[in-house]
Amino acid sequence: MTSMWKYILILILTLFIFSGCAQKKPYNYPNYEIIKPEETCKPNRNNIQELLDSYLGKPYVWAEEGPHAFDCSGLTYNIYGSMGIEIPRVAREQAKMGKKVTFKNLHYGDLIFFGSTNKRSKYINHVGIYLGDGWFAHASSKDRKVTVSHFEKEPVYVKRMKVCKRYLSEDERAKYMNCDVPLKKMEITSSHYTTPWQPGMQLPKKAVPS
Repeated sequence: MTSMWKYILILILTLFIFSGCAQKKPYNYPNYEIIKPEETCKPNRNNIQELLDSYLGKPYVWAEEGPHAFDCSGLTYNIYGSMGIEIPRVAREQAKMGKKVTFKNLHYGDLIFFGSTNKRSKYINHVGIYLGDGWFAHASSKDRKVTVSHFEKEPVYVKRMKVCKRYLSEDERAKYMNCDVPLKKMEITSSHYTTPWQPGMQLPKKAVPS
């Protein structure tokens, strides 16, 4: 009996040592591993505003979903994920979910998806969060940061708009998580296993890798 307990103790210690020695992956640009945000608040528009306020001005880094750098869909993925609303990681997949709304019926927190100025093209490559009165927040590869834009001041975004979606109802009592078409499954991880971009790290020379 004593020898059995010794064996169990040695096994536990071995597992502890190996787990302690295991190191998470260092940051390497672009980091395509999807780090799921920790749920920190309830789904409501006040929390969307608070999260946005804390992220404004943070750098644009391709494939990052925060908390220190974002690309466009990484920003929306983080904000909704932090409220416990799980949406896909990339913009074209995010656009498949939620309730479709028209531009004139946009409400604070709705997502706006963009593509090329070609009206025939349905390809989506950018996403922003509507703030009201023509303003929207987004992680901009042009400005290289999380910023706020206005449709009148930058009318090209009107030409690029493809679809608008709502995940949270106006009264915040319902979640629209239906999907138009099947979603592409993507593996997620946590910061325990991989390293996101950190302040002090060098910013990539190109906003979008070639």
